[in-house]
Amino acid sequence: MGSKAGATPEAGPRRTRRALLFGGLGVFTVAAIAGHDELRRAWWLLPGAGRPRKEGEVDHVGAEWTSASPANWRMADRPGDYRVDRIVVHVTQGSFASSVDAFRSPFHQASAHYIVGQDGRIEQMVREMDVAFHSGNRSMNERSVGIEHEGFVDRPQDFTQALYAASARLAADVCRRYGIPVDRSHVLAHSEVRGTDHTDPGPHWDWDRYLGLVRSELAATPA
Repeated sequence: MGSKAGATPEAGPRRTRRALLFGGLGVFTVAAIAGHDELRRAWWLLPGAGRPRKEGEVDHVGAEWTSASPANWRMADRPGDYRVDRIVVHVTQGSFASSVDAFRSPFHQASAHYIVGQDGRIEQMVREMDVAFHSGNRSMNERSVGIEHEGFVDRPQDFTQALYAASARLAADVCRRYGIPVDRSHVLAHSEVRGTDHTDPGPHWDWDRYLGLVRSELAATPA
């Protein structure tokens, strides 16, 4: 969520003249007119085309499931419709429990795929196939997995060994699934996302330590 008070939701749709003209057309007609990429991203809306969904199913072994409010994420079928090639690192600016509660609230207007606690527990709140509203940038949301970490940006003691280790296992799992390189071009701070006004994870987040742990996890458990 970051050190800025409140959440930054995904940019909403704009009612352009083009949108008004397309308003009466079916999704696949619009997609075909708009272009190949839009058609590919819309295919899963066809009945029976999307992957099966099971309530409580998680993408990372060891994570627990609590569903974020549907107001805080968007259904998709990644990586079939959007390529996943980034991880965005966040800090909650609050407790683990308060962050779970925030993402469950339809008024919060934001969520992340995962929350990692200081004790190493992991809560998944949005499936990786879906688009969580976590970065404040629609394009980045569509291409990334958002990982929140329990704590405050100005308290280095909040970034515990258990938190780093659990997050590194999670990030390595995500990188393995989508072929994401473990470097600072692909594993980003929330503050580095274009257009954001957040500062997390802040100056006390140890990037060398974190990426080293992620690389070690990948080496220990190859694809």
